[in-house]
Amino acid sequence: MAKRVTTLFIRDTRINLLVMNGRHVEKWASMPLEPGLVSHGLIVDEAQVADKVKQLFKETGAQTNKVITALSGHDSLYRIITLPELPEAILPEAVKREARRAIPTPLEEVYFSYQRLPSLTKGEGRVFLATFPRNLVDALIKTLRQAGVTPYILDLAPLALCRIPDQPRAIIVNVRLEHLDVIVLADRLPQVIRRLSLSGEAESLEERLPLIAEEFTRTVAFYNSSHLEKPLDPIVPVFVCGDLAEKPEAWESVVGHAGYSVSPLPSPVEPPEGFNPNEFMVNIGLALKELQPAKEEANFSLVNFNALPEVYVPPRFSIARVLVPVGIVIGIGLIILLLILIQNTRADIDRLNSAVPVAETTVAQRQADIAALRVQIGSVGATADELNDRVVTMERGSASIDQDLHEVVRLAEGKVTLGSVSHTGSSVSVSGTASSESKIFSYARALRDGGRFSEVWISSISGSGSSFSFTFDLTKP
Repeated sequence: MAKRVTTLFIRDTRINLLVMNGRHVEKWASMPLEPGLVSHGLIVDEAQVADKVKQLFKETGAQTNKVITALSGHDSLYRIITLPELPEAILPEAVKREARRAIPTPLEEVYFSYQRLPSLTKGEGRVFLATFPRNLVDALIKTLRQAGVTPYILDLAPLALCRIPDQPRAIIVNVRLEHLDVIVLADRLPQVIRRLSLSGEAESLEERLPLIAEEFTRTVAFYNSSHLEKPLDPIVPVFVCGDLAEKPEAWESVVGHAGYSVSPLPSPVEPPEGFNPNEFMVNIGLALKELQPAKEEANFSLVNFNALPEVYVPPRFSIARVLVPVGIVIGIGLIILLLILIQNTRADIDRLNSAVPVAETTVAQRQADIAALRVQIGSVGATADELNDRVVTMERGSASIDQDLHEVVRLAEGKVTLGSVSHTGSSVSVSGTASSESKIFSYARALRDGGRFSEVWISSISGSGSSFSFTFDLTKP
């Protein structure tokens, strides 16, 4: 029997509801949202959005008690982190510590979820980590509760899109008038997910095409710079969805002259008459969380975890509620039995009391042994404290390096393309390329004004026309 799955996705401009029975679309509905009700993934007016959600469920007759939903992905971060092979019991704390180090946002402001990935190296484990703002999740859950909807699985929209292509390597470009997603899939994993808000004066897709093309080129270059052994060559397919999928004449301008083949993101479902899969791609990806393909179909994304924070997970049915009355009856019987056992135990206590003096002598000897061991432990403890201080110092140094590199990369966006970054003690060497000398000087000023580096030396600038190379030497205070 096919499994029925209900999905709901609320983005800035529209609410989409989809019910699938296996791979067949059973019900669907969509409702536009007035500007300002949802902004950058945050539900601003919970009451009005809840009323619209309630109306969609009423019109379709969809069940509200078990729904899969998603965040838009605004201000979310994704990392593939490496850890030693650890038992499942201590993995959550290890991931939390690594997240605190690798994510620039304070963990108090975000929720995070993760999934253990297949290991590539013996003794080393990999984890896919995603963080997303607490206020976006809290507003979404409050809105759904007002609408009488119970979510039991939460996902992120870019990860839902990654679940659709039957390809181990691909690039997905999802364009809506208000935002852009560029996603790089490699080895069945989302290696890069870039989300960009497209707010501004431009009112049409055509006006935004230069910015979309620039972001596509930047994302591919970023991935290739760290995967020189296996870059994104022209045989890697590019899939488009959203508003861009409806404009095939614009596809070539997005990918430029790189030679990539571009096509609409293929729908894995059987669409009934009147159903446009392109409008419901995120919902389809959400449904595939529960409608997993057979194991031999090995090209779908490996990432599939429930991002719903534990505080919002619906309580499961407890068999204890059924067994409590029965337990009370059994308990009364046990009390009667215990009264009988108490009488028998008193005789045993008298017998054991006679053995107490011997036991006390043994205890005294053990206490003397313990005192000797405590002296040895004190010496070992001092050594452990010294080693712990060294570890703390190393961790602080690693965190400082990460912050330096983050500042160098962040300030480079929109100005230059980085080639290499070398960090040695209090010095950082940066090299790269830019389309003009003014952009190189602008990047140097940004590094100096950022306050993280006390000195910014321009070691070299070479080139002409629209291609210049540069080298900077940065000194930390």
